[in-house]
Parts: sequence; structure tokens; C-alpha cells
Amino acid sequence: MKSVICLSASVRTACQHASVCFPLYRGLSVCSSSPRLTDPEFVSKTVIAQQPRVSDALCLQRERTRSAAADVHRLYPASATRRNEVTSQHADVQTAHRPAGRATQHLAPCAPFARAERGAAALVNIQRLFEEDVITELCSKLADFPSDDRAEGLATLLESCVSVGLEAHSPPVLILVKECLELLSSKDVGVAQLCRLGKVACALEGRESRVVAEVMPSISCALEEDTVSPSEVAAAYSLLAALHEPRCPQQAAMLSALHRQAQRQVHRLGAGHVSDILQCLLKLKQKQAISLVLRLSHRASRVFKAFSDDEIIKVLSALMTLGQHDEELLAAMEKHLPGRLGKCDPELTSTVVEYCLQMRYRSEPILEAVAESFVRSAERHTDMQIAKQIVAIGRLNYLPQCSGQMFRKLESVLTARFSHFRPRSLIDVLHACIHLERFPLNYTNKIFRPCFLQRLRAEGEPVDRIALGQLTQLHLSVALECKHYWGPRLPFFLHVKNFSSPDQAFESPMETSLYRQVKGPLVQLLGGEFFYTRICTSAGYTVDVEICLDENGFVLPPSEWEHTEKRVAVCLDGRSRFCRNTQHLLGKEATKRRHLHRMGYEVVEIPYFEFENQRTQEEQVQYLHDKIVPAISKFRLSHLS
Repeated sequence: MKSVICLSASVRTACQHASVCFPLYRGLSVCSSSPRLTDPEFVSKTVIAQQPRVSDALCLQRERTRSAAADVHRLYPASATRRNEVTSQHADVQTAHRPAGRATQHLAPCAPFARAERGAAALVNIQRLFEEDVITELCSKLADFPSDDRAEGLATLLESCVSVGLEAHSPPVLILVKECLELLSSKDVGVAQLCRLGKVACALEGRESRVVAEVMPSISCALEEDTVSPSEVAAAYSLLAALHEPRCPQQAAMLSALHRQAQRQVHRLGAGHVSDILQCLLKLKQKQAISLVLRLSHRASRVFKAFSDDEIIKVLSALMTLGQHDEELLAAMEKHLPGRLGKCDPELTSTVVEYCLQMRYRSEPILEAVAESFVRSAERHTDMQIAKQIVAIGRLNYLPQCSGQMFRKLESVLTARFSHFRPRSLIDVLHACIHLERFPLNYTNKIFRPCFLQRLRAEGEPVDRIALGQLTQLHLSVALECKHYWGPRLPFFLHVKNFSSPDQAFESPMETSLYRQVKGPLVQLLGGEFFYTRICTSAGYTVDVEICLDENGFVLPPSEWEHTEKRVAVCLDGRSRFCRNTQHLLGKEATKRRHLHRMGYEVVEIPYFEFENQRTQEEQVQYLHDKIVPAISKFRLSHLS
């Protein structure tokens, strides 16, 4: 196996460098800090290779050689006076010594470098690696290894062909494909190796590859026989994601078997496996695999501490798209993330708050850590990352302890970057501020100007209903809550006439089940059905239940509503209007209440968790009496005074 490790490290490093530096079949001379190695020992040496570093623009040249195998075998000393040379960083080489008396096995065409003394250098011609006689010799050497090791070696060579851009019909690829088919006919290759061969064959030849056709039945058999490990399950998902063909019956059957295996082995999956499988489910569009996604989410909560930043981003991004979550995952995030967010990549911070927002999870430790991180390092955040963080904090209606510092930092960033901010992101940020009763008048003055609206259209961003609704709500906040503002206003023809929408961006609809529970006691309290439901106000908000009062504060029947002097807005607040884990209203609902109050309504809130605690109808009537009558009495007293 050590030989295959050497082969993989050396070939992959050289070919990745070659594919970046020059076109296909152009020669490459690589200087290495190693002496001439005339008899490489693949069986007994493990080499850790590093990618070469090019220091001379004229170092790439076509080398003419006499013999493919001989030239790849041969290492030439590099002269310090030569112009056409490539220097490489010194690569540490770890050598596991071969026991005495063991025969030396030559695998010359793909020899790794072994270090004997510092300062020595050598050149190897990468072009010769992909000639037919070299590939043939490599394949003959690999034939002596066990099936899994041989498969790894062939996969490495095929990946190298992909790296340098060889076509599927080129002679080296055809030779390697033939060797792969011969190997697969033995039915003695592990699932991980099968998956690797399948992926690289798909990259070279497409889904119709002969290698893929041989690989798929073997993997299906292993899945049915229940002989796969957790890492092999993850590898199989990765292969299916690469081959994804929704209408293929074979893939559908294999995917079903894979789902069963994953559910059986979910308790054995590591952090990397969970991340990889969720990403594959996302690529495979497996929203219907709810049970598996929930189990993976639960497993993610158990191994959350072991996730890297990138893995957390992958897990949360996949769960947001797949539309599932686990309460224990949220608890694990709340436990492990606050101390981590201050030092992590801003992209992780943005993904975390985006996930919390989608789940309506108002985690004070997480949001506080996000705000503190923003205060410390907002300058290194991108515009989109800033927008995601501020929007989440605003829409979850959380005012951090460091809110003063946070908004001062936000103001300084917006001032410095205003002309560079995407108009749509800028509107999102300013709109989120009003949920926290922070009114960005300095920038409202700018976004209501015709030049900004023209810029919004000029950049190709659609001025959709949500953007217009946000601008309308900003206009209402300025008009109703900032009486001292005398700057530009949003033109009337751009106002949204009704905030109610299927996406519930500005208000959540009244829950029918809660209304049915409240209706009977409310009729009994008022002495009749003296109210209307779902009334749209002049500002565009929808009132759940509206009660009209005359000048003396008495409830008016519908036939006399033209004599209305005061209106009572009864808000029947179901679960969708609150954060998932607390009894705090979402930012959009808090803003709606403030605006209704400023418009002259007496606002009465009936939260579901209070009303559901009233067991009998008498208790429910008394509860509504205690909520509504004080609002009516308040109007009577104010009218008399």
C-alpha cells in the first residue's frame, strides 16, 4: 500500500502543477531538492510530496528525450547558471526503511523523490509519464498489487489524465480503461475503490462510461449484502451525486438501498461523513428523504464539536435547502458556536445567522456573539455577509447588549462603502434596522432619491414586490415615527398597497384555528358579531379583528360603522408570529404593531400561549374582557378629558 501512496502523491502533485503551468503535452522541468534517484523503491518508501513553486517565467520548455521510460527514470542535476529552470520548495521526505534482504521492486516511470542531502536538485520530464510505453509499464507493475491497491493506483493515474486534460480517446486513457475493466471483472474490489474509479471514469467518459457500467452493479450488490462501512456509504453517495440521472431506474434502486444503509449506520457516521452525505442529498434533490435528513441532523448535533468551519457551512446550507431541522442541533449550535464565532471565517457567521433566521430560532448567545464579532471585525466582512448578519438580528427582533457599538460600526461601514453596496443588500440592511426601532435617516435620505432607484434598475436587479414593500415600510417608519425628518420620500406610485403576500415577508396571516377558538367567546363578550375580520388598512396592513367605537367609546354594530371615532385592532397571534424558541414577536410583527398604534389604532394582542391556557369558555370570555375592555376604557377616558 505504501507504493500506491507514493504513486498517488508524486503523480498527483506533478500533474496538478503541470496542468496549471502549461498546455497539454508541453514539457515541464521541475527542480527538486533531492539527489539523483536511480533506483526508487516504491514498496519501502513513503514520500510526502509538495507542489513545486515556479520562480522563472522562462522555465517551461519542451524537452526532447530519447526514451520515455529512460527519461522519466533519469534525474538531471540543475545548474544555478541555467536560465530555463524551475525551483521548488524543499519537500520533507519521510522514509520507512525496508527490511534487509527484501527484493527491490522497480516502478521507475513514476518515481518519487527521496532526500539524501540538502541543496541537491533534479529535473523530471512530466510529459513522458503519459506516453503509451510508460503507462503500460506502470500498469504491469500495478498488476502485482492486491485488487484494492491496484484500483487506487489506476484511479490515481486516471485522475492525473483528467488533471492534464487528456481526452477519453487518447491512448493512455484507453490503456488505463482497459486495465480497469480487467480489474473490475474479478469482482474483488472494495466499495471505496469502486466509487473512486466510477467518479474519475465519469469525469473522463461521462455517465455512459464502460467503467461506470461495471462499477454500479458491484456497489449495488455490496449494499444489498450489507457489507459497507460508513466511509463507503459516504463514497457511494458522492458517486451517485456525480452520476445523477433522475430517470435512471438503476440509480433510483441504488439510492433507495443507500438510504436504508445510511439510516442503519447513522450512529457510526463521523463529522465529515455527515457533511458529505448531506451535501450529496442536496445535489440529488432528496427533499423527500425526510427521515434520513432528520437522523443526519440529529447525528450532526452529536458530532458538532468535531465539525470544521467548512463542514458546518455545508451542513447548515444543506439543511436550509432540504427544509429540515433538529432541536438538538440548535442546542448544540448554541453550546459550541458562541466562543467560536469571534475567530472563524465571516462566511460561517453569516451562514449560522441565516440558518437561525430560517428556523426562527432566537438564540441570544449566538446573536450576541455575532454582534460582538461584527463590532470587532466588520471591515473584513463582505457586503453580503454584513447584510445577512444585520438582517437576521433585525428580523429575529433581538437588540444586542452592544447595540450602540454595533450600529455605530454599521454606520461607519455603510458610509465607507455606500457606493459599492449592492442596492438590494442595502435596502435589506436598512429595512432590518427599523424592526429594532433604529431609523437610518442618513441613508433613507439617499435611497429615496431618484438616482438610487435608477441605480437599482440599472444594475439589472429586479425591483420586485419585496423590495418595493421594504421601501414602503421604510417610508411609513419615517412618516409615522420620525416627525423631524424632512428629507425625500418614496414616490407614491411606488408604494405597495397591501403588505399581505404568500411569502409572508411583512406580516403573517391570522391562523384560522386560533380565530375559531376566539370567535365564540368574543361574540359573547360583545353581545354579537360586532367586528370585522381581515381588514386591510390604508397603509396596507391587515388587521385580524377590527372593533369600531363611537365617540362615547361604545361598540358599534356593522350598520353604524360610518360613525366610527376609534378603532381597536385585535391581533390574534399564532405560533408563526413568534420566534420558535421564545415568546418574542418577530421583527416584522413588532414593526406592524408600532405602525398600527401610530395610525390611531388601539392595539390588543391575544397570543396563542395565553389564550390556550384558558380551559373553559367562562375563562376565555374573562380573558378577552381583561384584554379588550381596558383599551375601550382608555379611549373613553381620553375622550372625556
